[in-house]
Amino acid sequence: MTRIIVVGGGAGGLELATKLGRTLGRKGRAEVTLVDRRASHLWKPLLHEVATGSLDAGVDAISYRAHAKNHHFDFQMGSLEGIDRDNKTITLAALYDKQNELLVPERTLEYDILVLAIGSTSNDFNTPGVREHCIFLDSPEQAHRFRSEMNNQFMKLHGNKEQKTVDIAIVGAGATGVELSAELHNAVQELHNYGFGDLDSSRLNVNLVEAGDRILPALPPRISQAAHSELTKLGVTVRTGTMVTKADETGLTTKDGDHIPAQIMVWAAGIKAPDFMKDIAGLETNRINQLVVKPTLQTTRDDDIYVIGDLASCVQEDGSFVPPRAQAAHQMASRCFSNIVAKITDREQKPYVYSDHGSLVSLSRFSTVGSLMGNLSKGSMMVEGRIARMVYISLYRMHQMALHGMFKTGLIMLVSRINRVLRPSLKLH
Repeated sequence: MTRIIVVGGGAGGLELATKLGRTLGRKGRAEVTLVDRRASHLWKPLLHEVATGSLDAGVDAISYRAHAKNHHFDFQMGSLEGIDRDNKTITLAALYDKQNELLVPERTLEYDILVLAIGSTSNDFNTPGVREHCIFLDSPEQAHRFRSEMNNQFMKLHGNKEQKTVDIAIVGAGATGVELSAELHNAVQELHNYGFGDLDSSRLNVNLVEAGDRILPALPPRISQAAHSELTKLGVTVRTGTMVTKADETGLTTKDGDHIPAQIMVWAAGIKAPDFMKDIAGLETNRINQLVVKPTLQTTRDDDIYVIGDLASCVQEDGSFVPPRAQAAHQMASRCFSNIVAKITDREQKPYVYSDHGSLVSLSRFSTVGSLMGNLSKGSMMVEGRIARMVYISLYRMHQMALHGMFKTGLIMLVSRINRVLRPSLKLH
């Protein structure tokens, strides 16, 4: 029986493990194992909503163990520590509890096919003070930390008449930075309704800092302009062409010598693969630690190792690189599944071709902007408002359907609507 290990339970990794389990695992043709250092999965594009309390991670998170049981694969909790390509094994680091008590010792797992889907982390570009003073939004734990600090600052403001504003600086005006900026204003308005009567948008000062000449640089200019206009209406100070050179406990320092005061700082500027991937198992990597793959998503130095998602450096026929987006991870998972089946059955594997279906950015309940179709048509079609919001929500529903199927996703949607009536619109604890 073929032993397949998928390391990383993000969007692409969990979808792939689920698909492999439902088919090869259920039929007894393969032994499928998913490895992740956390116990549950949360769709990464939702982290900005977790950070502001608009989304309760406990409700939307998926237990890996429960999901594995229902979809015919095994789950091993742990962090990848090493790969032995000669013996075809991976090593998982020992697990400890919060009191540093050993829970599970170091383990070795054997594989015939290995898929790496570990994802990416924020890239601080070695900017002084960023690691010490800024919050990253790479995980639910970091999102919870942001929410805790945000709530504490609002509590201080509520009880201290001398403090005029809560100052929050967000570095990086990609989708995460832009969506978080808008979501913060929604959080303030909701908190006003939950007993913070003296709190309103005028007492929240958000600076969105971008080194490039426009926000959302990966999207068409007209979408950037629309998002910029909406953020300005909300009261967000958008600073383009501004490079941050230092962070300290008082705020950010820019290349021009300006100081941006902030009690809370978020770093959302750029991504890289985890540092430990740089020299792992002699596999080829690029300057941001991504693993270089062939069109079939196999690594350039080992055909038994596949890479999907943000961890993959995949060049298309036109010389462009596949962008680190959720839709790319979803597509890669599908192609990787087909290629693994082809490999097992000695059939030809096909190249992965990225298909850009457009991009959408949610500005909380205030607006949604984006483009649809992408390279499916000669150009992109800009959408905004209710239609864009419906399409944005449908992206998450598509991810849920890939994991649960249509019937269970329908039940999840029903429960979500019921929760909207029963639960507060903002997580307050």
